[in-house]
Amino acid sequence: MEKHFVRADGNGAIDVNGQLSPVTYTVSLKQRMGHSYEVDISLMAPRDWLLQKGFERDAILVSQSGARIPVYHDGDNHHDGDSHHQDRQLDPADMISIELKARDDSCISEVDLMRKYPEFDGAG
Repeated sequence: MEKHFVRADGNGAIDVNGQLSPVTYTVSLKQRMGHSYEVDISLMAPRDWLLQKGFERDAILVSQSGARIPVYHDGDNHHDGDSHHQDRQLDPADMISIELKARDDSCISEVDLMRKYPEFDGAG
């Protein structure tokens, strides 16, 4: 049962094969029973820039706190975590802006959460 839901925006950078570009992103927090936290991260990135940089399926979001968070393109909604799937790479026929997502459940305390996601400070 979810107790709490908060959204906040952040400014960071997206890293594709060592090449950085500024990006805004959204973080959504769900506090679960037992004081565990689940953070969903999403951002929109320009398709053509991603293709030019050699993007295939994943990139790194460098968040406001400096955390490096892997984000993934999930064009056909497969959530099985199998990185060996060759069924859906980015291509020029995709939408002009591509959504990249991640889920982080590594924060086990509020202090941990606020250190990694300062975006939530004052967003409650």
